[in-house]
Amino acid sequence: MHLISLLPLYKLSPSPSFPLTAHTTTPSAREQLLLSAEMELAMSPNLSSSSSISSLAASLITATPNSTSSTVAPAAAVAIVSKCTVYPHRKSDLGDLPLSVSDLPMLSCHYIQKGLFFLSPPVPIASLVSLLASSLSRALSLYPALAGRLCTLPDGRILISCNDAGAEFSYATAASFSLPDLLPPSSDVPSAVKSLFPLDGAVSFHGHFRPLAAFQLTELADGALFLGAAVNHAVVDGTSFWNFFNAWAELCRGGSPAPPDFRRNYFGGSKAVLQFPGGRGPEVTFPVDAPLRERIFHFSREAILDLKSRANCRAESVAAGYLPNTEIYDENSHDQKPVAVNEEEEISSFQSLCAHVWRSVTRARTRLPAEATTTFRMAVNCRGRVAPRVASNYFGNAIQSAPTKALVAEVAGRDLRWTAELLHRSVADYRNEAVRRVVAEWEAAPRCFPLGNPDGAGITMGSSHRFPMYEGNDFGWGQAVAVRSGRANKFDGKMSAFPGREGGGSVDLEVCLAPETMAALLRDDEFMSYVSP
Repeated sequence: MHLISLLPLYKLSPSPSFPLTAHTTTPSAREQLLLSAEMELAMSPNLSSSSSISSLAASLITATPNSTSSTVAPAAAVAIVSKCTVYPHRKSDLGDLPLSVSDLPMLSCHYIQKGLFFLSPPVPIASLVSLLASSLSRALSLYPALAGRLCTLPDGRILISCNDAGAEFSYATAASFSLPDLLPPSSDVPSAVKSLFPLDGAVSFHGHFRPLAAFQLTELADGALFLGAAVNHAVVDGTSFWNFFNAWAELCRGGSPAPPDFRRNYFGGSKAVLQFPGGRGPEVTFPVDAPLRERIFHFSREAILDLKSRANCRAESVAAGYLPNTEIYDENSHDQKPVAVNEEEEISSFQSLCAHVWRSVTRARTRLPAEATTTFRMAVNCRGRVAPRVASNYFGNAIQSAPTKALVAEVAGRDLRWTAELLHRSVADYRNEAVRRVVAEWEAAPRCFPLGNPDGAGITMGSSHRFPMYEGNDFGWGQAVAVRSGRANKFDGKMSAFPGREGGGSVDLEVCLAPETMAALLRDDEFMSYVSP
């Protein structure tokens, strides 16, 4: 039984292969120097086994004297109290999992960083840390791929070696911050939130020598908690990420969650190989140090329904040359305007919200030429869009990006209905043929996914308001009070959709913009009229 044990002061017993050293969330100079050495070990042609890679990398770390510095990251004042490797409580018999055509492009992306804030629990922190660690061990037995490592074969194919190398688990304290400090109303997201996540800055290709999953429980000054996760994006998409999180929470409550579907039946038989000359992995495709402002905008159910009613209203439809065959009244009872009822034609609530955001941000980017092209990219879950269908619990990436393009003058100057119709048509047309066409194009020229906004005119919408971020994530001491993400994969125009905590169709949008664009957006009365405090 591979499981950590806890000592009275929360110091976790070290594994024989992974020494425990207390350090801060900012990588030390020693760790940065070891990064290139670990990469060379991981990509050595004589090392085809991830377990060999882990052992050699660990021995290198062991042989290097520990830094005596106890400096805490000044922006966050987060101190790591203990760190350990958690192993699955049962040996895996899953075998190797090849990365699919949807996994491989993510090798240049940062690890997914998402986490949850909780109120102070009614149990001692030592008991809670022990419970989380033991249930994580059981969760890794259910999801053994997250306890593995990436491995590159001599022919260039990359796979997940389910070798039980383990996942990282840390307990930290942030004595300088309480919950209200990190969740200020009507304000930018504090930079300190970024320090609540492990593996900051890790690129998914680093899964050859770093854990594929890492978790950090941080106790704030008022006893509130943050449970942050960093999971390799070449191994999971958002659906798989939150399926695992839900399973972990259910195990923590004593439940028995269903296992995921590990069949490689989402284009898993592709022969395409993504090559990395010289064995050096990719870098992220956007400037990570560009100035950004980040803010959470809350849209209530009522506000979103009002946008949906506007997007589907008959008067605007006629003006656009759109004549639905049937009419009903919108579910927003105070606005009795007829809308289309044909499911293929009705613009959804979320598409209406995205159209509102696209128009508003495009107006706020005052330096864009009117004749420039602006692109709205929306993440699309392909599990139910391909034939044959892929199971909803399929483990891995099964996503693509659906682009919608228009002129800046059109998006900024035409009405909501027009922009929402563009988005609706892009998503509605994204079916089996479109998915397979994108796969064929990628197989003809394998490449990493080009995240970023090089022309300054794009928006990339990730995550989903339908993910079970609150629902199902009660670890036994109550539901989360907020969702936040880390520094990973953020650039001007990157947005993520979260469900609103009150449910009922409300949405929280995490918006990252250049500082001058964010300032202009906050001055936009039409945009802000739909935002709730």
